[in-house]
Amino acid sequence: MLLNKRKVKLETERLTLRPPTHADFRTWVALRQDSRDFLTPWEPSWAADHLTRKAFTNRVYWAQRSISGGTALPLFLIRRADDTLLGAITLDNIRRGPAQAGTLGYWTGAAHARQGYMREAIQAVVHHAFTRIDLSRIEAACLPENKASRGVLETSGFKYEGVAQSYLQINGRWRTHVLYASLRSDRRGRTDAG
Repeated sequence: MLLNKRKVKLETERLTLRPPTHADFRTWVALRQDSRDFLTPWEPSWAADHLTRKAFTNRVYWAQRSISGGTALPLFLIRRADDTLLGAITLDNIRRGPAQAGTLGYWTGAAHARQGYMREAIQAVVHHAFTRIDLSRIEAACLPENKASRGVLETSGFKYEGVAQSYLQINGRWRTHVLYASLRSDRRGRTDAG
């Protein structure tokens, strides 16, 4: 199922989730710069050109191609009350066929953390993935010591599934991650067969 990038806009109680646009460049750079120390322990190392206009332009074009091709759904979290950019969430690596799955990633600016925005965004994206783009499984991974990320996944209905050794390079080092998943028809924990 292909997604029309012009129609992808999710609304929650406090947020509009929409793809990045070229006009977001300055606010995105400011938020990333202001949140650098907060984000660095949890993210892959930033490329030397991470905060440049050219890199952001490439990000916008990648978002458009990914949405049009149905391979990813990259969205910015915009607080509706004042049009403030709060962070981003991406449903990436969308796999069709027998898998019908995708991988969730997200980040929040330091000033906006622990206010329930990401939980709201995750719930909206998961609902959209299950009901509008027909996925069956959403996966997510985070560092074991990232209590905030683990908490938001667990309160958003994701269940712990295990550990992946040397899963991703984070802040320049291969790091083990804990794995979570949300299933459209979650039968985990049931004892009846069938």
